[in-house]
Amino acid sequence: MLELVHLSRRFGDTLAVAGANARIGPGEMIGVIGRSGAGKSTLLRLINRLIEPTSGAILADGIDVTRLRGRALRTWRARNAMIFQQFNLVNRLDVLTNVLIGGLIRVPTPRMLARWFTRPEREEALSLLERFGLFDVATRRAGDLSGGQQQRVAIARALMQRPRTLLADEPIASLDPMNARLVMDTLAELNRRDGIAVVCNLHTLDTARAYCRRIIGMAGGHIVFDGPPDAMDTEVLARIYGESETGIDERLTSLGVASRTA
Repeated sequence: MLELVHLSRRFGDTLAVAGANARIGPGEMIGVIGRSGAGKSTLLRLINRLIEPTSGAILADGIDVTRLRGRALRTWRARNAMIFQQFNLVNRLDVLTNVLIGGLIRVPTPRMLARWFTRPEREEALSLLERFGLFDVATRRAGDLSGGQQQRVAIARALMQRPRTLLADEPIASLDPMNARLVMDTLAELNRRDGIAVVCNLHTLDTARAYCRRIIGMAGGHIVFDGPPDAMDTEVLARIYGESETGIDERLTSLGVASRTA
């Protein structure tokens, strides 16, 4: 169980995340929604410790994650693997090497720098590529792949860390609808089949409703909703998106969802 306790992060005069409280259980599929600047990306980066909180705590199995340093911190980041909107692959390297880099936590630095990997490590990486339909592109440069392929390579790389949680920061924002669906299907399958918890920042409400059993809504750095998709009515969505209830009614109608205030 991962618990956020009054977690906050301030950038100058801006409170990007304000006193966030939430629990993330094993095997959950959670969508985080809100307008741009709501604090979604900052929240995920705080969990992974890519940025430090201004105040509050992150607790996991009784351990205060905000106090971790050195190898313990690297292990935490591997356990909570990040997937980014812009993929963060090394474009000049082949796909297989990009995936193998995900095992950095278990590979000595000199061996990683020399790109010398054992047979079991290569077999593990190739198995992941085959699972995602990417075996045939293992020797191609990562930069030559389509956006959807690159994002699935990034997911395979994250899985080389053997994580308990995948933190996906706008993983489909730069993809066309077909590739966006492939990536979301991949994340949902990992959650369902492997029991990996997925926390996914999403711009679109319909995607969150379609894939996530729990939704966290953010506005102005605050968590203003945390619950199942069917509990999101016009009042809740107005708090998240700052729209009039008429505009929210139209948004719900477009998704085939009846307004609860009608």
